Amino acid sequence: MNLRSFYNPLMKWLLRSPLHGLISGMYMLITFTGRKSGQTYTTPVEYALDGSDVIFLTAPERVWWRNLKGGAPVTIRVRGRDHTGTATASLGDVDAFTSVMRAYFRRFPGRAKMFHIRLVDGEPDPADCAARANDHVVVRVKMG
Repeated sequence: MNLRSFYNPLMKWLLRSPLHGLISGMYMLITFTGRKSGQTYTTPVEYALDGSDVIFLTAPERVWWRNLKGGAPVTIRVRGRDHTGTATASLGDVDAFTSVMRAYFRRFPGRAKMFHIRLVDGEPDPADCAARANDHVVVRVKMG
């Protein structure tokens, strides 16, 4: 039994419960439809805000994000409320990755080391971002 098979259902339950405030400042749920299967999927993710957009990262080996390539309607549950939007996913887009890193490091200042990205005057190093852009899928949700 892998850890995700225990962790994801627990996180889904908690984020949908009245106790969501314990973690909903850092985690949210994204619900989307599989392009081939037509099945509805929900997964918990750590998120940050970039203006009015919600952004997060996932690993390229997790294939669910491919349902969002080119744009897909989604429902996100943020801080106990459901919102609709359009999500796009990209891998290898240096500008998108740098933008997400900027927002993440504002929200989670200690994460630069975890991502192996140096901060230069408080901003993610462009060379480090370019070197890491293929290591993470960037997902951006535009609300509305």
